[in-house]
Amino acid sequence: MLVTIDGLNKSFGDKTVLTNINLKIEEKSRIGLIGANGAGKSTLLNILCGRLEGDSGSVYRAFTMSLGFLEQNSGLQRESTIYNEMLSVFAPLLELQEEMHALEQQLSGIDTQSEAYERLTVSYANKQTAFEQGGGYLIEVKIKTILNGMGFQSVPLDTQIQTLSGGEKTRLAMARLLLEEPNLLILDEPTNHLDFKTLMWLEEYLGTYNGAIVVVSHDRYFLDKVVSEIYELERNTLTGYPGNYSKFLILKQERVARLQKEYEQQQLHIAELQEYIDKNMARASTSNSAKGRLKALEKIEVMERPSTAIKRMNLRFETDKVPYKELLKINNMALSVGEKESRKQLFQHLNLEVTRGERVAIIGTNGIGKSSLLKAIQGMIPIDSGSYAWGQNASIGYYEQENGNLHPEKTVLDELWDRHLTYNEVVIRTALGNVLLTGDNVYKKVKVISGGERAKLAFAVLMLERANVLILDEPTNHLDLAAKEDLEQALLGFEGTLLFVSHDRYLLNRVPTRIVELHNDGIKSYNGNYDAYVSEVTKEKQLKVEGQPAEILKQIPNKHEGYYKSKEQKSAEARIKNRIKELERLIADTEAEIAEHEHEMTLENVYTDYLAMQQHCAELEVKRAALSKYYDEWAELSS
Repeated sequence: MLVTIDGLNKSFGDKTVLTNINLKIEEKSRIGLIGANGAGKSTLLNILCGRLEGDSGSVYRAFTMSLGFLEQNSGLQRESTIYNEMLSVFAPLLELQEEMHALEQQLSGIDTQSEAYERLTVSYANKQTAFEQGGGYLIEVKIKTILNGMGFQSVPLDTQIQTLSGGEKTRLAMARLLLEEPNLLILDEPTNHLDFKTLMWLEEYLGTYNGAIVVVSHDRYFLDKVVSEIYELERNTLTGYPGNYSKFLILKQERVARLQKEYEQQQLHIAELQEYIDKNMARASTSNSAKGRLKALEKIEVMERPSTAIKRMNLRFETDKVPYKELLKINNMALSVGEKESRKQLFQHLNLEVTRGERVAIIGTNGIGKSSLLKAIQGMIPIDSGSYAWGQNASIGYYEQENGNLHPEKTVLDELWDRHLTYNEVVIRTALGNVLLTGDNVYKKVKVISGGERAKLAFAVLMLERANVLILDEPTNHLDLAAKEDLEQALLGFEGTLLFVSHDRYLLNRVPTRIVELHNDGIKSYNGNYDAYVSEVTKEKQLKVEGQPAEILKQIPNKHEGYYKSKEQKSAEARIKNRIKELERLIADTEAEIAEHEHEMTLENVYTDYLAMQQHCAELEVKRAALSKYYDEWAELSS
């Protein structure tokens, strides 16, 4: 057992944050910690880490426990380079390597028949064994594996940390933490700033991580992939559920229903007892019986009314008219952003057709132009070349990523009402109430409400617009877990057409009927949801590895549905993983052999023998060429 928390309580002033918290973290635990904003997750994490003490209760941490806690820019040296920062994790091994090099120098200068030579040889062998067992020959592989997986494959390793963006620093901090390999890894919103490729790699890596993991995340897909237990903080208490996030949703619903039934039965029993007492206490013939019931009533531990759920939005997107079937056609579009010398082309040769009723998700690397495309097809920004055309009767409702189209100085009520002056106040307030904007909140200025509240206001605007085409740019940003689920239900019930950009893979798995991947030179379209997309991309990658022509892809049926991978995908992923592991072993063995050759070339009986030196040089050349080949193949498969 790494950590045991028993009966923990914590308050700040008169505000209770944690009540009777119980939690056990074992050596291989995979725990997802969820809860509404302000529920106390950060407080609990800080107590786990020993940065904060509870008011009462106990926290046991194993003496052998090593803990790693991901924080933005955590522990990074601004003046250091990416490579040196990663290398610093292996300081003890590097020190051992320096000692080995020093011994090599000493060995090269003394008589090979002397006692000193024999003593130094034994010392060198011991250090070399310790270096190898500690993974010294795998340092390069580990660093490159982690950096490549965390999206740094195109960033020079001599880049100074102070020149990196905030997102890059966060990714680098996580890379360093993964290299440290603590036996308790605590991750707070680890999927922020990560693209799909990096997320997939991280999930695979954590799946084989040799330690315990506690993660706080709003990424439901990530929670489904990584954790095997969910702990929910609600109303100051912690409740555990076995399984991943999707299983949690089912189990919590069952638990709430059970508690509600028990609560109602107890309330009924209490009411019956009280009624009997009220009727019979004054009668001499029944007063003793009534007194007995009163004692029984006083002994009852009254259940707290169960939390039926967090208040939910009542989203419903409806339309007034039906557009033509051929809804949108984009022909050979090219798009650039920026001015004059700084102008940059995002993409070209983009061709896309969307038909009525489709739910199309647009994905692609950061900066490829997804948001710009959504703006371009609405005429908000000019295109370089090509064309686009909307079908007749198409009416568009647009959700902007940061809700910049909301007026910051207006009140919430006026912002919605000014857009729909024909509606009376009851309709406007009802729409706001449906997105949980009620009471005095409607008189607050838009600029002072939270990001989540601004998002909900934008949804209220869309509901009243009654558009038959919804264009949404990252609609789940700023939403808590419950609001995300409400939005998904509304989008699934929408009878119009959806065109949206999102990094939310859970949303991408539930809502779209087609996924379009945007590239610099156009698009690639995949029928189905996110899992189907991943399945197809894995097949493409495997066929590339095996050298088969891409046309064969069309002959492979897509059997993938929901969260369950097809046999083809599992087989393809397994072959890639096995080859990567084999390459990492080959790299480590080859580097060890190169080190051995270099060591032998320092020995007097070798460097004084021309033929022996020539042979060593020839073998070194072969080994280094093989090492380069292994690294190239490893980099391609790991990307």
